Amino acid sequence: MSILSELLHDVASLFFPAQCAVCGEPLARGERTVCTLCRATAPLTGFWREADNPVVRRCWGQVPVVQASGFLYFVHRSGWRQLIHSFKYRGAWRTAREMGEWYGRYLRESGLYGDVDCVVPLPLHPFKRCRRGYNQSEYIAEGIARQLGVGVERRSVYRRRNTQSQARKSRRERAGNVEGAFAVRHAERLSGRHVLLVDDVMTTGSTLLSCAAEILRAVPDCRISLAALAVSQRELGVGE
Repeated sequence: MSILSELLHDVASLFFPAQCAVCGEPLARGERTVCTLCRATAPLTGFWREADNPVVRRCWGQVPVVQASGFLYFVHRSGWRQLIHSFKYRGAWRTAREMGEWYGRYLRESGLYGDVDCVVPLPLHPFKRCRRGYNQSEYIAEGIARQLGVGVERRSVYRRRNTQSQARKSRRERAGNVEGAFAVRHAERLSGRHVLLVDDVMTTGSTLLSCAAEILRAVPDCRISLAALAVSQRELGVGE
């Protein structure tokens, strides 16, 4: 960074200081999106290092996955919940991409995801995407794909039914709500490939599993792994 650039950065920071998306404190030079303290105390799951983890076990008997993991525990009444809601509902798509890159670095370093061929974001229905303006899972997928050195496949999977919100539904209701909601087109783009399906939040897993099952039904010669940025500790039966 040149002296002029540093000066402009300092002036901009003085009047418009960037804040940590978790705690709200000003970010120091070199920090991005989440401050060093919040990164050090983040509720990380560590699942990406384990071939057998609670997310993989959630898939047993439902969808045959190669790998599956979650990055953070979704902690209610916390700054992490606010961070997720900022890109899910308040337009902070850059935060989603930065979080994807952070997650992607760990996935790459684990060695368990080294043969992934492409990343597929869980699709939004066109009506919901139009209303929101973007699909936050696409930005998470972009960050992960950049770290894994692969491409993002946006056109092969789509949501053909505008489902109701999964919030406040029981596990059985969630599964019924997303049944038949997804479809595959251009199956040849996924044929023979190891696909990493990405979503922002996994609660019961109904949505991710429904989409993964449809991909495998339509493209039986592909392999599939799952990655959720945040997962529910309670639903996975992990002690708090």
